[in-house]
Amino acid sequence: MLPIAIVAGGLGTRLAPITETVPKALVPVNGRPFIDWQLELLRANGITDVVLCVGYLGEMIEEYLGDGSRFGCAVSYSYDGPQRIGTAGAIAKALPLLGPQFFTTYGDSYLNCDYRAIENAFVRSGKPGLMTVFRNDGRLLPSNVRYHEGQIEAYEKSSPEPDMHHIDYGLSLFDRAAFAGVPLDRPTDLAAVFQQLVRAGALAGYEVPTRFYEVGSPEGIAQFEDYLRSRPPAQP
Repeated sequence: MLPIAIVAGGLGTRLAPITETVPKALVPVNGRPFIDWQLELLRANGITDVVLCVGYLGEMIEEYLGDGSRFGCAVSYSYDGPQRIGTAGAIAKALPLLGPQFFTTYGDSYLNCDYRAIENAFVRSGKPGLMTVFRNDGRLLPSNVRYHEGQIEAYEKSSPEPDMHHIDYGLSLFDRAAFAGVPLDRPTDLAAVFQQLVRAGALAGYEVPTRFYEVGSPEGIAQFEDYLRSRPPAQP
């Protein structure tokens, strides 16, 4: 399985005041830091090469995880540096640790899906990027993707259109070339990389049937904890 970049440098302002002293990745969920659940899920899906893109309180994450061996993973770290460089900038800075192709996800996302099938779809597509999507129809958050038969036709992160029924699920795959023009001296959002690929007809899509969970808000944590309590014990 390809390596994965976890973008975990955000301030976590919606979880204040706890995130004033604890990074979002270490926020307790069902009695354990969230990153525990995330790494266990990745390992269960065969992904063991993890690059954490960290910024705010990133040293606490590194101190807690170390090299990741106790989670059955090999974890390395890429720090934003003295100024914020955005989600795309964080990934671009981590490219030397990631290799030619890789997954990306966010440090507050729990995405229980078929990672191997998604990786295979990316390879078959021959495109430099793949976005996973969920048919949301505006239920969880405003739908922001127009998807059709394995292709992302449009993506509008902040201004969704009425004919958009899917939402960015939070798991993507890229060739490193997709980040070639991303600057490291100012913030660049991953949305800009997606939109550039869409304009070029170069962003594949993969529809995931199960909803995503996130712990970026108190409501999100409550929903994820309900999910953890309700699932069979044998699941990752």
